[in-house]
Amino acid sequence: MEQGEEDREYREYRRLEECEEDSPPGEEEEEQLLLHVTEGPTDSWHHIKDLDSFFTKYPFHQRNGFACVLLSDVLELVQFLFVVTFSTFLLCCVDYDVLFATRPLNHSHVPERAKVTLPDAVLPAPQCARRLRGSGWLLFLLVLAGAVWLCRLVTALRRLVGYWEIRSFYIRALGIPAEELCNHSWQSVQARLLALQRRQPLCVPRRELTELDIHHRILRFRNYTVAMVNKSLLPVRFRLPLLGPVVFLTRGLQFNLELLLFRGPAALFQNTWSLRPQVKRAGARRALARGLARAAVLLGVANLALCPCVLGWRLLLAFFSYAEGLKRAPGSLGARRWSLYARHYLRHFNELGHELQARLGRGHAPATKYMDSFSSPLLAVLARHVGFFAGSVLAVLIVLTVYDEDVLTVQHILTAITLLGLVVTVARSFIPDEHAVWCPEQLLQRVLAHVHYLPEHWQGRAGRAETRAEMAQLFQYKAVFILEELLSPLVTPLILIFAFPPRALDIVDFFRNFTVEVAGVGDICSFAQLDVRHHGNPQWLSEGHTEAPPERQAEHGKTELSLMRFALSNPRWRPPPPARRFLGHLQAQVTRDAATAPPPRHLLAEGPLAASLLSEDSALAPEGLVASVLAASGLVAREPRFGQPCSTASATASLLASLRNPLGTPPCGAPDSPGEQPCPEDRPALSESRLRSLSRSALLAEVASAEMSLHAIYLHQLHQQQQQQPQGPGPQPAGAPKHPFVTTGSAARASQLREMPLGGWAEEEEEEEEETMT
Repeated sequence: MEQGEEDREYREYRRLEECEEDSPPGEEEEEQLLLHVTEGPTDSWHHIKDLDSFFTKYPFHQRNGFACVLLSDVLELVQFLFVVTFSTFLLCCVDYDVLFATRPLNHSHVPERAKVTLPDAVLPAPQCARRLRGSGWLLFLLVLAGAVWLCRLVTALRRLVGYWEIRSFYIRALGIPAEELCNHSWQSVQARLLALQRRQPLCVPRRELTELDIHHRILRFRNYTVAMVNKSLLPVRFRLPLLGPVVFLTRGLQFNLELLLFRGPAALFQNTWSLRPQVKRAGARRALARGLARAAVLLGVANLALCPCVLGWRLLLAFFSYAEGLKRAPGSLGARRWSLYARHYLRHFNELGHELQARLGRGHAPATKYMDSFSSPLLAVLARHVGFFAGSVLAVLIVLTVYDEDVLTVQHILTAITLLGLVVTVARSFIPDEHAVWCPEQLLQRVLAHVHYLPEHWQGRAGRAETRAEMAQLFQYKAVFILEELLSPLVTPLILIFAFPPRALDIVDFFRNFTVEVAGVGDICSFAQLDVRHHGNPQWLSEGHTEAPPERQAEHGKTELSLMRFALSNPRWRPPPPARRFLGHLQAQVTRDAATAPPPRHLLAEGPLAASLLSEDSALAPEGLVASVLAASGLVAREPRFGQPCSTASATASLLASLRNPLGTPPCGAPDSPGEQPCPEDRPALSESRLRSLSRSALLAEVASAEMSLHAIYLHQLHQQQQQQPQGPGPQPAGAPKHPFVTTGSAARASQLREMPLGGWAEEEEEEEEETMT
């Protein structure tokens, strides 16, 4: 009985025979994933075995072709050899007594020499070899480094063979010569792939490949990781006694998690496209969870055993990589970068790496301005005086050096000058610009326009220190990034041994309940289907379009925003009917709200960046549109010619309505587009010279970026308005959690999970505190 109830409570793995128009039915055999090519002029690449192996060569395009890939891989191998060889040379072949002049050098046989040269500090080769043979631990490390280098060599050779095949495919099948690859965008390559599928099928059981199919194969594992971060399943957030809530996700921890879940011998996937059969059966969930937890512990123990070697390598690599830059530009460590956790938290489903990088790159400047808008008066006062003291001493040393260069021969004088310069640079970074005037709310809205996701409880609290601290977890100092990577060999084993096993059962259930099998594609994360009907959230404009219970809804509107982004980035993609109805509903809502807003021309003319936006040197910059939107709500209240006041959502809708030209067709008024109607008076068209200067793909990318930025602001505004509406006595609609960074799904919730379908990770702060303290 107990087993029967358990089977009913947990949904079985399901196979998606047909996902509306996007997934026609096909056979179940593994042969459905084989790359089938007819004989002919393309017979040189017919031996590629499966489409997953083929499409995961997507970096070939992003790395600018085979020559760049070859050179990069060869130099990485040479760099590894250099670090190992140079470090060994410094340990065994340098006489530091001579180098530091602690022991006088005998120059009796060469009386004219009085100075110590570098060759004097280098030991002879026989003496260097004896010191090397006399150190057993160093020999062990060299053997280990040699084995690692051989593994990397074999991996690089296998990768290069695959990339050579892809190079032939690009030249023969897609008609893209190697020297012209840099001139083709990924959208252009993808369009040629889809055209090739229609002429000469690549996938046997499918009549037609779609853009979504290609993204599913490239991002199969990444979509699972993004979904688990969205559902707060991965053990990356902790509450420490003195530090409070912290996020820890490094490249080392990410590699171990991917090895554990996707690529290792105990992984849940049996190959690159299919889950193990046991994962698809609810009855085997506990045995699988025990095996996954045991594998995590063993992997953690292995990491712990290799910790000294990995830590030493990280220290050497960090020293060789950053020491010179730190001396040349001490303030470089104070620059900020998006954390690895942010790249998962802010990533859309089915978003390729270069698309994410471009989006976060556009958001870097406004995010930096937002973080710089915070300053500590106490630290500013302290920094001014520390900078004065250090600068005074530094100025005296510089003047003395200019007066007589023999000052440089004084012991440690260069060290003192370097350290004092570093102190002055760091002190200046804490002194705010006295002429800068910031509005944190508007700066945060500009960040939202590019990154598309921000926690709900930040609304109206952009100037709070708590908001800045949470933003710092997404947008961290470069120094913090380096420190985390150095600590990773120590912390990763602890996470694998202690934090991962309690979540093993939840992770196994997640893979079963949120996996669908698409014929001709394989097992994919159901969230990656962009199915509003099964994963939409009613509080993100999908009310009436979704049948998803709260536990199956994506958090923070990720399904809706991911669907909009994918539709804008792939204008030729034909969404399935539920997605098409949602997008139509969104456009209708935009039209209704735009009717209550001023014309776009008025908004842009009054916006602070209107001049640059409509100039010859600027395209439809999202920053300008966002600035106009932010100015709109205050502007229309003061200007009687605009009529009744409008909200930020209405102003955004007005600009969105003006950009509604289908992205698959030329913009109105564009050159060489016969039959096009002239632009309406209220349409913010680009100048003709700007249109001529941009390529077709670049123009579409700029317009899509601007439109997605406005959609992100618009949807967040509608969500905020819906949250502020009074709720009736009935059950509250299930929306995004109040705090997106709360960690759930640990062993303390095992009993609760037996009483509810998996996916409903309600995020209560009280439970999270109890779990992390235990």
